[in-house]
Parts: sequence; C-alpha cells; structure tokens
Amino acid sequence: MLQWNKTNDVLGTTNRGTPVESGLCSLCRADCAGRCETWLSSLAGRATLYPRDFGLITAGGGNTCQVGVSYNALRIVGRAYGATGRAQGALADGDDCLFTNVGLAASFGAKGQLRARLPLLTGALGSTMIAARYWDPLAVGCALAGIPIVIGENVVGIDRAAVLAGGKIDSAPELDRRVAIYRRYGDGHGGIIVQLNVEDARNGVARYVIDRYGPEVAIELKWGQGAKNIGGEIKVADIAYARFLKARGYLVDPDPDDPAVAAAFASGAVREFARHSRLGHTAARDAGAVREAFLENVAFLRGLGFERITLKTGAYGMEGLAMAIRFAAEANLDLLTIDGAGGGTGMSPWNMMETWGVPSILLHAKARQYADLLAATGRRPTDMAFAGGFAREDHVFKALALGAPYAKMVCMGRAIMIPAFVGSNIEGVLFPERREKVSGNWDSLPKAVAALGERPEAIFAGWHTLAARLGKEAMREVPLGAVAVCTLLDKLGAGLQQLLAGARKFDVADIARDDIVAANRETARETGIAFVTEAEDEAARKILLA
Repeated sequence: MLQWNKTNDVLGTTNRGTPVESGLCSLCRADCAGRCETWLSSLAGRATLYPRDFGLITAGGGNTCQVGVSYNALRIVGRAYGATGRAQGALADGDDCLFTNVGLAASFGAKGQLRARLPLLTGALGSTMIAARYWDPLAVGCALAGIPIVIGENVVGIDRAAVLAGGKIDSAPELDRRVAIYRRYGDGHGGIIVQLNVEDARNGVARYVIDRYGPEVAIELKWGQGAKNIGGEIKVADIAYARFLKARGYLVDPDPDDPAVAAAFASGAVREFARHSRLGHTAARDAGAVREAFLENVAFLRGLGFERITLKTGAYGMEGLAMAIRFAAEANLDLLTIDGAGGGTGMSPWNMMETWGVPSILLHAKARQYADLLAATGRRPTDMAFAGGFAREDHVFKALALGAPYAKMVCMGRAIMIPAFVGSNIEGVLFPERREKVSGNWDSLPKAVAALGERPEAIFAGWHTLAARLGKEAMREVPLGAVAVCTLLDKLGAGLQQLLAGARKFDVADIARDDIVAANRETARETGIAFVTEAEDEAARKILLA
C-alpha cells in the first residue's frame, strides 16, 4: 500500500492522522486543530494555491514518479498555444485569456437543467450525528456557493420528533429544518436532493417531500456507496433511543430488547448500539428483476410528481455498474453518482471500507467505457457525477476529464465538511454563548488560527467577498462554518480555473479526455488514457519531419 506524506513543507501543512490519497486523514475529527491542506484552505483560501513565504524561498515539485493505478497517476496536460471556450466563443485575444475568465458553471439533467456555479455537489449528508450537528454551516455555505446539497438517507426515520401515521410520515421536523436553511440562502443555483433508501421508501418519505415541497426538490434512489456494501449505519449510546429505532423497524445491533444485552449495557460492557438499514433488491434473482423493480419505482416517483430523479450507486462490480448505467438511461434520470472505494463515511465497518469494492479510478474508467458502449446503441447515457476520495482542484479536473463527456459533476463529502468543522470551532471560541449551538469543540484558538487574527474578518479570506454580497448586517447571521465552506470552494474554483487555463480550456464544459495523460503504463492500460510520452507523439513527429 502506498504511503502518503504527512507534511507538505511548500504549503506549510501537516496531517494530524494517517493521510490518504485525497490528502485528508483517514480519520477526520470535527475537533481537529489543524492543519491539513483542506483545513488551511478553509481559512486562507486562494493563498494555499501557492508556496508559503514568498521572497524567502524557491520551491520544486517532487510528485513525478507515480506508482500503481490511481488518480495520482494521472497528470494534467498543458498546451503551448490556442484557446477554447464555449462561454466566450472562439478566443484569440490574450487579454481575454486570463484564468479568471475560465467559466466554471455546470449543469446536469435530462430535461430542466439543474445549474451550479461549480461542477461540485456534496456527498449524502444523512442520519449520522455529525451531519446533523454541522448541517447549518454546510447548507448555508453550499447555498451561497451555488452547489447542490444532498440530504442523505434515514434522516426522517431516526428523528424522534417525526410523526408516523399508519407507518407513513406525517411530519418530519429535522428534514424540514434541513430544507429550510438551504432554501433561505439559495438563489437559483444548486438545489436540494433528498436521498431515498429502503427504509425511507417504506416510511413514505417521497410522498411527504413532494406534498410539502413539490418538484423543486429532487429525489435520489440509493443503491449503495463506496464506503460499504451494506445499508447505512449510525451508533447510539442511549438504550432507550436504540429501542425507539428498533420499534421504527430498523435492525439494531446488539438487540436492546435482549435482557443479556440490557444487563451488559447497565454494567458498561456494552456502550453503544449500531442501527442498520436493510439491503435493497434482496428479492431479485437476476439483473432483469432489478431492472423491472427499478423502473417500476421510478414510474411511481414520477407519478407522485417528481421532475428530477437521480441514482447513487456504490463500488459494486462491473455487472452492478452496467445495471446502473443502463437502467438510469432507460428511466431518463437526471444524474447518476458513481462512488468508488475510497469514498468517505460517517459510519461504516472499518475493515469493510478497507477491503471491499472497486477503487474509484477503475470504477470511473469503466463507467466511461460503458457509457460509450451504451451511446453507440443510440441511447443517451445519464449525466454522471464521480465520487470517492476527492478533495482538491486537481482531483476535480482529473475526474471530469476521465469521465468526459458524460461526467458533469464531482461529488465531495468529507472535504466539504472540514470547513464546517473549522468555522464552527472558531465561532464557538469567538462567541462563547454560541458554542453549544454551533457544536464548537475548542476553548481557545489554536496557534495556526490565532496567527491569522482574532476576528472573522481577519481569519477568513472569504469573509469580505461575502460581506460585499450580503451586507455586513446580514453577515451576523451567517455561520462562520458557512464562511469557511465558501472560502474553501472559492479556492477550489480558482485552482480549477488555473488548471483549465493551462490546458487552454476556458470553460469547464470543454474539458476532454486528452486533457490528462497517464504517468505509468499500467494506468494507461486500465483507464484508456494515453501514456504521457505517447500522447501528442504523432503531432510532434510531424513537426520535426516537416
């Protein structure tokens, strides 16, 4: 297994825990005092695009010997002439070809296009406690940045205040809270997607959503995710709550109604209970049965009135991938999110995460290949989002290029949650009366934060841009975690613009497969991307021999 560097001397960043390919720690803590690249980018924004201590240093890259098949083994192409930009037409004037003029707006959908200011959407933020605690800064930040947010599975089912009448949802306060906070700051870009798993379908969540919010909110069917190959889980430390969840129809392990388990809990031998969802399509015996059930489910949702329907699938094998691509196209869905192994989670069995499923780059490469096969039959492949271990702007570029022209979006989960943690911790220190409400974990500012200042205006590089847009009075109500989310997303956007400009692409919609090359032949073979010295080799020889 490759080992990733814990420190980056050029950026002045370090990982508290064990770093993975995304640059995040394998275990990311909400109370972390820093300072990985994503953590620092949530505060300093675009400054983290460049080496530190300008004027005192020179810097040299060392990531030039890639081993194995991974996104890291893809390299981004730079070009010496030309300019392509769908938004601006044919660009020729060098004064127009500035990286700040690169268009980042994205859209997806079979009919009415859902627009976003960046080609990003969140991973599903569902019933885990960490998603609930930090929902406000996440939702506000994503709404202000203009990217879609996904309300994950089981949010209604685990809500003690939710009312079920005859086994169906009659009221869902937590779901309503999540929708309301995003809508308050939305401006027509982005949008809300509510995820629907087996339990949610049983509880009538889809009908509740359409009756309350209409077709404005999209619905997402869930087949799986990259972090696990069983249903969603959470942990609870209250035996009464565990019994409540069991009564709601969930599998709870160990069984809180078992007298031996109750005795073990009372003695402290058992401290937590795991709540699990059911597996989908267990009655199906072949792909045909899955197709029939899936298309029937989509028809039911369309009958309710949903205009936008998406599908999230996990790191299953090639048959599962092909089913998702073919059935999504048949159902004329708006987005298919494909989450590879290496994807993040708020709760999954650890050794399952480490050993199950198809790694992201292999899954995504096959998804693109299969989409081509489907398109050759005359069917339109569903717009795709790639997910599974992305955190930086170069990850976004590579994923979109690998999946072009079908990949329209990149799905980020853990990376977008980090600024919500950091900003909430800072807010809890600067405004102690808010600490509990914002789930702040710090008693004082860490050295890395205090070095930037002691006021939000000094700490967050993105604060003044938001203040100019919203007004300083309105900024009093914006969670500092949301400011941090916007700061990070601005950095990712600027970095993506720079990479696109270097490839002479002045609109993200123009990104193509030949904008990346493979740094080793194994990666070239597995992805279909040209090996670095073979790409453009024919054109090079023509120049030399002319």
